Amino acid sequence: MRTAVDADEPSGESPLEELMRIAKARHELAAAEAVAVRRARIHGFSWAEIGTMLGVTKQAMHKKYGKFA
Repeated sequence: MRTAVDADEPSGESPLEELMRIAKARHELAAAEAVAVRRARIHGFSWAEIGTMLGVTKQAMHKKYGKFA
């Protein structure tokens, strides 16, 4: 069954291919974020400063990355 949403596939990707591409991009972005957070901590930035840049609290940053940085 095709719907109006099916017409929104200019890339030619199937919905499952698009979801797989998005999942891969999320994984790559999470890895890049972890590296950037470690680098920021090494350079002396506080959890609050890092959290502000990522739009979360310092507590959220420390909880997610505290054991690694």
